[in-house]
Amino acid sequence: MPLLSLFEPAVILPFLVAVALVELTPGPNMGWLALIAAGRGRTAALAAVAGVTLGLAAWMLAAVVGVATLVIQWPWLFQIIRWAGVGWLIWLAWEAWRGAGTATGEAVEGRWRDLFLRGLMANLLNPKAAVFYSALLPTFIRPGAGSTVAQALTLGGLHLAVATAIHAVIVVTAAGAGGPLLRRLEGPLARAVMGGGILLVALWMAWETRA
Repeated sequence: MPLLSLFEPAVILPFLVAVALVELTPGPNMGWLALIAAGRGRTAALAAVAGVTLGLAAWMLAAVVGVATLVIQWPWLFQIIRWAGVGWLIWLAWEAWRGAGTATGEAVEGRWRDLFLRGLMANLLNPKAAVFYSALLPTFIRPGAGSTVAQALTLGGLHLAVATAIHAVIVVTAAGAGGPLLRRLEGPLARAVMGGGILLVALWMAWETRA
């Protein structure tokens, strides 16, 4: 059976619904991106979205070659990645509190690059991404529809497209709704709001990824 059969409604529609529901469920990515959009603007947050997407793509490829299953099979590895991710977000909260990376009117491209790398790291250190791809993709693989690797890459690519679209909507919404208010804050109050928000995201991630 050709790979094109993968795109039959009986296969593709349930998959798209499933991944859309997963991405629309509030989570650390959503919270962090909304904070970045509100505090630093839409363009900066879209750079973070690109990093998040690349991190997800890395886990998707790891799942295809079987590496991501180690995170499920070895609980200690899951915990190492989990707490590294939480620690990374706590560090970002501390940076925000100190005022590191705040807008100064210069080195804009450098700030965008930093946000891209932070989004990438936040997702490389998110073991739930490994669990998601290792657990969900196999349930939509059809043994008679051609190469399982090609199917997994196709489905993974569709998930990345859905995730990126939803994250972009979150960024645009947060930048428009909360941005003007948050960016009017100055000094310690602005740093406290941003740092406290990211700290809550770190605690959120620790709760979401608990065993």
